[in-house]
Amino acid sequence: MDIKELITKSSKEQRQALLNKEVSARELTEAVYDCIEASDEKIGAYNSLTKDFALETAKKVDEKIKNNEELPPLAGISLALKDNINLKSYPTTASSKILENFISPYDATVTKKMKSNLIPIVGKVNLDEFAMGSSTENSAFKITRNPWNLKKVPGGSSGGSAAAVAAGEATLALGSDTGGSIRLPASYCGLVGLKPTYGRVSRYGLIAFASSLDQIGPITRTVEDAALLLNVIAGHDEKDSTSLNLEVPDFTKELRNDLKGVKIGYIKELCSEGLAEDVASAVKNTLETYKSLGAEIVEISLPLMKYSIAVYYIVATAEASSNLARFDGVKYGYRAKDADNLYDMYVKTRAQGFGDEVKRRIMLGTYALSSGYYDAYYKKAQQVRRLVKNDFDKAFEKVDVLLSPTCPHTAFDIGSRIEDPLSMYLTDIATITANLAGIPAMNVPVGLDKDSMPIGIQLQANSLNEAKLLNVAFKLEEAVQFNYSTPIKMLV
Repeated sequence: MDIKELITKSSKEQRQALLNKEVSARELTEAVYDCIEASDEKIGAYNSLTKDFALETAKKVDEKIKNNEELPPLAGISLALKDNINLKSYPTTASSKILENFISPYDATVTKKMKSNLIPIVGKVNLDEFAMGSSTENSAFKITRNPWNLKKVPGGSSGGSAAAVAAGEATLALGSDTGGSIRLPASYCGLVGLKPTYGRVSRYGLIAFASSLDQIGPITRTVEDAALLLNVIAGHDEKDSTSLNLEVPDFTKELRNDLKGVKIGYIKELCSEGLAEDVASAVKNTLETYKSLGAEIVEISLPLMKYSIAVYYIVATAEASSNLARFDGVKYGYRAKDADNLYDMYVKTRAQGFGDEVKRRIMLGTYALSSGYYDAYYKKAQQVRRLVKNDFDKAFEKVDVLLSPTCPHTAFDIGSRIEDPLSMYLTDIATITANLAGIPAMNVPVGLDKDSMPIGIQLQANSLNEAKLLNVAFKLEEAVQFNYSTPIKMLV
């Protein structure tokens, strides 16, 4: 197989080529960099490259193969790291001017796991500034474009992660998901994206946006690749106080189980009104596919879902206001040079260093937490959040997995929503509830709309039920046979 074609395949196929000694890990990694050089000027996925690190990792893989030593399952497979996750001695910017020249002094826990599994990290990829956005148009550095159509957004905030994998500029990627930031880009770019249970993956070394909602997860070409990458990153970490101290199962073990007796509930509130025609058809076809696979289809109502956008944008902005207070120009990051005194330096640094969307959310959150308004906003939002979680608990008494579109529509044109924050926020209507409830959720691509843009289906399971979620996703993927390599072929 030609190496240019090989880097567009799944990790499983690439690993087999490595073990058969048809290709070396160094050749595989260099081919990815050739693809980045050829395509990324058009795509804009990468903020920085880590070529020396990636090639050094590849060299270790080749040595192990040469000596017939056992290889970790994803050793030698290229990975793009979202630029809000720390990689020691390399830039971590969160795509913000305020961290433009910041060099990570330590590794995130997930990064350490990449290293110990000999996964070459090829670079740091673009995102909406501090992970605040749904289109990767809010970056201080560049707009990332969707490889399926360069006039379209790739989704956000992990748009760089999804665009890199869809364009063949990495085989795997890690993103972070606060309200859909893994699943939405995966949906728009025709990929698999998984947000694990809150606490399943350590957040240590992830630049915090909203600490009770953030979760790191994989963006990949196949469900099996997502399961393999989750095997690597999941597990307890004493450096993260919210990390779950539970044994991690092998998430690949149940992938091929049949679906007889599995109950799939479609969410009435997300599967009826407000859907683009092609998305509505895709939902209907997916339900028919699951029926043919032996699953039982049940209608589920989540009546409190209508409050989720309001709840999310109070909780998330309040926590962002608190978390982003640390970026003040004193210890690290950008500092305004024209300040007259300390207070003036704080004000000018933050005014010059943060973009409009980040400022908007800081102001919303500060207001929600302010004296006299805390009970009316933040406390009330947390109470309703608990009720939303109760809705999910009741639903999972009846079904194993919940189904909905990942987004009511497919990728939109760059620039078409940036001046309308409310319209942009409504993009996340289907995804934010999983973060509020802390449950695992994922996107699976199921087809294309009339403009040849990918359509994604969202599957959600009860807490810690990633294995069941991945099984249900795998069987859908197997039935649909979605061609994830289309944009790579178009870009060549």
